[in-house]
Amino acid sequence: MARRPEPEKETLSSRLSAAFLKPPAPGQSGPGTGTKYNGEVPETLPEIEEAVARADDKERLIGLLAAPIAAALGLIITGTLINNDPKALLANGQINKLHVNPTLYLELGAVAIALSFLMLAMAYFRKRTYLGIAMALYGLSIFNLHFWGFGIPFILAGAWFLVRAYRFQQKLKEANTSTTARLESKRYTPPNRRKAS
Repeated sequence: MARRPEPEKETLSSRLSAAFLKPPAPGQSGPGTGTKYNGEVPETLPEIEEAVARADDKERLIGLLAAPIAAALGLIITGTLINNDPKALLANGQINKLHVNPTLYLELGAVAIALSFLMLAMAYFRKRTYLGIAMALYGLSIFNLHFWGFGIPFILAGAWFLVRAYRFQQKLKEANTSTTARLESKRYTPPNRRKAS
């Protein structure tokens, strides 16, 4: 008897996509987007407009995964800074210049948590530009606390989102220009033919 072929195992990325993203509605080809644009290179004007308006599934998944990591890092870094903060007074009773008020670290931690929630919201609502700005700001704030290894990936990811948003905007501008030029070239006014008397 011939053996039946085993079904292919789902990859981790496809399982995460299925967990975080809505499945496509019947008759729609874009996974969860409700349009024909599904993250491939957009070519037609409606696809480009959709790409400008909404982040694709891959971008959304990156944001949804990065946000909880950012929140956890914010808590860990804040706790580390508070625990390693030097004492306010030296052994001889003088003020320690390296001491930082712990409330400052708590405020920085609150900003990091707020930016991570902003990332989550922007990823959920597919706002590419705002997601890139939130990620870049988070990365800069962590970078300025001298945790470069944690800050640089968020800066790079934010820059990637912003560059993609810029490229889609440029592509939309070019598509609108070419469409306008095509419509103008098709306009034709026939000459008036007077009836011979």
